[in-house]
Amino acid sequence: MGSPSVLAFVMAGGEGTRLHPLTEMLPKPGLPFGGCYRLIDFVLSNLYNSQIRAVYVLLQHRPQVLLDHIVGSWANSSDGRDEFMTPVLPASTPARGPFHGTAHAVHQCLHLVEEHAPDLVAVFAADHLYRMDVRQMVHFHEERGADASVAAVPVPIERASSFGIIEADDRDQIRGFQEKPVQPAPLPRAHGQAYASMGNYLFNPRVLIRALRAATERGESDFGRHVLPRLIHEHKVFAYDFSRNVVPGVNGEEPAYWRDVGTVGAYVDAHRDLLGTKPKFKLENHKWRVYCGETRCFEEDIGKGRIRNSILAAGAVARDASLRDSIVQRGAQVDAGAELNDCIIMEGVRVRRGARLRGVLVGGPNTIAEGASIGHDHKADARRYPATPAGMIVIPPQSAC
Repeated sequence: MGSPSVLAFVMAGGEGTRLHPLTEMLPKPGLPFGGCYRLIDFVLSNLYNSQIRAVYVLLQHRPQVLLDHIVGSWANSSDGRDEFMTPVLPASTPARGPFHGTAHAVHQCLHLVEEHAPDLVAVFAADHLYRMDVRQMVHFHEERGADASVAAVPVPIERASSFGIIEADDRDQIRGFQEKPVQPAPLPRAHGQAYASMGNYLFNPRVLIRALRAATERGESDFGRHVLPRLIHEHKVFAYDFSRNVVPGVNGEEPAYWRDVGTVGAYVDAHRDLLGTKPKFKLENHKWRVYCGETRCFEEDIGKGRIRNSILAAGAVARDASLRDSIVQRGAQVDAGAELNDCIIMEGVRVRRGARLRGVLVGGPNTIAEGASIGHDHKADARRYPATPAGMIVIPPQSAC
């Protein structure tokens, strides 16, 4: 008996309002990350590396950004990635109307489930940072005889109130859900931890179809708030412990690394996780690649410049500049004599000669003026720019300075 067939839906229609101003012109899954990637590349790479070859990417908010990325970075490959994924716009579904939530979006695509007749349906978020072998979750689902499974990551109980929390018994069967609770339900086997939902689900097709049709009749549209809390009363729904997932090539990183990059502060913190002699998350893993459409992801030639604990994406230019604890994304340019310390320079940004930036995130497109000094006088900067709670200055796109 072969492996069960899996049809996957990737939920890529999110607006990402908590990431403004970075996402005012971008969908959240299209946000550039770590140099040459976009957030959606991580879930797509996980599915591709897990041998899942029927993937539909559901788009809505500013879809052209992701359509262009899919065509440019995925559809033109010669290794089979050009055939495993299909973008879906609301207008291309039978109802031709907008998606009103995650469950409603998949409901509008049930004709694809019926056409493919898969053994399982996966519904995965498009905007999280992690590596995962989905086949291991599939094996868990089959082994438990589950009707639905929810990927869950153990988090410290003191941080659990920031997440959607899963209440599970000692067999990991789900008994309830808590949305950002004041008193999170602890894990039965580890009272100092709680299960946070990762927004990744597996369903038996018949169970999913019935649940979505019933939800639509009730006017309910969301998996986490509506569909799953109802399913646990009539079906076997289990939590899959992500900390047990083993991915080849992972060495020395934070165990079960997963980040919901949902705010500007979280976006900054996730970038910092990439740096240091022992990064919490490594972008390069030749045994479990994150694909980005580039044959080479990182630049090495910086001329006479100085680079320390930094990432310079392939296609970025930073010759004769000084970078420390910083990330310069693809398509950015840092001129000679510029100094960056603890900065994130996004796509389409030019930092002109002699500019000095410290603790600054520059959204693109943008131009930092020659000789500009930002991050050295926080009182003056606070009058001009927003900042994260931790004090990182954020220069919005298209606000030249």
